[in-house]
Amino acid sequence: MEKTIPGTEAVQTAGRTAGRTAGQIPTQRGESLLDTAVRYAEERHWDVFPGTWLEAVDGVHRCSCGDAACAAPGAHPAREDWATQATGSATVARRMWQQRPTASILLPTGRTFDAISVPETAGFLALARMERMAVTLGPVTLTPDRRMEFFVLPGAAAKVPGLVRKLGWSPASLDLVTLGEGAYLAVPPTRFGSRGAVQWACRPTAANRWLPDAEELISPLAYACGRDR
Repeated sequence: MEKTIPGTEAVQTAGRTAGRTAGQIPTQRGESLLDTAVRYAEERHWDVFPGTWLEAVDGVHRCSCGDAACAAPGAHPAREDWATQATGSATVARRMWQQRPTASILLPTGRTFDAISVPETAGFLALARMERMAVTLGPVTLTPDRRMEFFVLPGAAAKVPGLVRKLGWSPASLDLVTLGEGAYLAVPPTRFGSRGAVQWACRPTAANRWLPDAEELISPLAYACGRDR
């Protein structure tokens, strides 16, 4: 995938770099949602749980929740007790997706990782800055809602507001959201209705199994969000 965002040369360069690094979503050709969910649990030790799915209604793909105006069609929890449903067992994950093969793949945050979510343009600008700084990244998703979500060590949700203030920013002034306990992420190859699929801007690899602390990423992310206002 080659992603180019209108704006600065740095943002455009970052998009090209991310494309070369990540390529398409890290699934083998023909790999099912079931196989991908099992790999996330087995290889990354991530808790996973099946979310809603897409259903064809009069030729239109709608969310299984039944809400025609669903904000995240096919990409949100299907049950209120999703947090207790999430599992790190590949065997249990396989059984859940066998029951619902088209269900989206969702990961709870606040367990093995938190995530810092920023607008797509800010995310690519931050990636360019991080590359110059030789910052080690964890996985990063790119969503159809034009946001990038950076995986970091758990605990980020509690410390990020203070880190942002130390940099001279008001947390409320930046479109920078930290996802921790009680939140979740949709991950590739989950689709958001007709808007497209979640992709990896930086895919999971053996090299980024160990996640960075939020403190290592917050400066370039906050700077990029400030530029993107």
